[in-house]
Amino acid sequence: MSLKGATNTETATSSKTALLILAITYWLYFGQLGVLVPYLGIFLDGRGFSSAEIGELFAVITLARILGPGLWAGVADKTGNALGVMRLGCLLTVLTFSSVLYFTSFWGLTLAFGLMMMFWTAVLPQLEVITMNTVAKSKATYGQIRLWGSVGFICLTVSVGKALDIFSTDTPVHASIGVLALLFMSTLFIRAPKEAVHESAAAGSIWKYAKQKPFAVFIFSSACLQISFGAYYGFFALYMRDLDYSGQQTGIFIALGVLAEVGIFLIARRLICQFGVWKLLFVSIALTGVRWYVMAAFADSFIVIVLSQLIHALSFGLTHAVSVHFIHQFLPKAYQSRGQAVYISVAFGLGGAFGNYMAGQQWQQGTNAYETFVTAAVFATIGALSLLLCSRKDMESAKALSNS
Repeated sequence: MSLKGATNTETATSSKTALLILAITYWLYFGQLGVLVPYLGIFLDGRGFSSAEIGELFAVITLARILGPGLWAGVADKTGNALGVMRLGCLLTVLTFSSVLYFTSFWGLTLAFGLMMMFWTAVLPQLEVITMNTVAKSKATYGQIRLWGSVGFICLTVSVGKALDIFSTDTPVHASIGVLALLFMSTLFIRAPKEAVHESAAAGSIWKYAKQKPFAVFIFSSACLQISFGAYYGFFALYMRDLDYSGQQTGIFIALGVLAEVGIFLIARRLICQFGVWKLLFVSIALTGVRWYVMAAFADSFIVIVLSQLIHALSFGLTHAVSVHFIHQFLPKAYQSRGQAVYISVAFGLGGAFGNYMAGQQWQQGTNAYETFVTAAVFATIGALSLLLCSRKDMESAKALSNS
């Protein structure tokens, strides 16, 4: 074998290893969400909190996602060390989350979860940027790597759902600590592509790009979508329990939705190329509104729940893939981590916090389940209609223009 051939083989092997490690990291990151997000309400309910307190705690926790992403992403963009920021975030997350075992009061748990979330926000924006830059130098696609996050979510959601039928309501916390420790270990093996840091390009604020119409409309629509998810993230598991579904059945319902994501991630790039960002966002968010309405009106039907969970492929999977693509294409390289951070801070942070708080106030121990999910449907519909403020052509051809 020639020297050149040997070098090419080593490069290909190195690339495959890098992609494998990224896939494992996504598996663990979203697997952790599969442990905590669906079952945190059950954990808190087991600790004796009311639905209003659960909603308030969710909201306070989610508020940490507003400040954290911008802070961490700013450091990552300006230093060019996204990997170091991600590793630090993972380490501090597992250390602070472990304190949940030692708190029983509302404010004690709020502090523990809030600190955990502050450090947790350092992880995903950097992971997304590293992954996008890595796949750009390989034959793989973002969706092929990201789908392993959905697989991790499925595996751990079903496993913990079954475990809840056997063990105590503290099970999600114990499982989360183990998964977070493994997540930190996986980041130690990631080797990010070397990217030059262009200080002049990174000068100035991200907001000179974020306030431009295509990006602003995108962020508002995304925030409305996340507001609508408040009822689902906070109370879906409790809702299913009130309707006499077992923990294992609830885990399967949640896993079904995420399984649908796997398929959508495999074809996301083709869908984006064929239909474009605007159309995919509009259809996905509009159908999410339909999803929440049928959940409100017909949740006693097994078939309706199954069908509504399949729409999760669009509600989260496709909207997320399209959003990452839009941000990566719209912003200059030096601003991409901060662009992802704005998306997470405003949509998932501010929107998610408001949605969680509102759902908690409405839920009333499940007596207002219908009203809560109808409200969610209204916000999703507003999110879809807001896209009409920006023409499809403007969003498809959008490229940020510097005002500096």
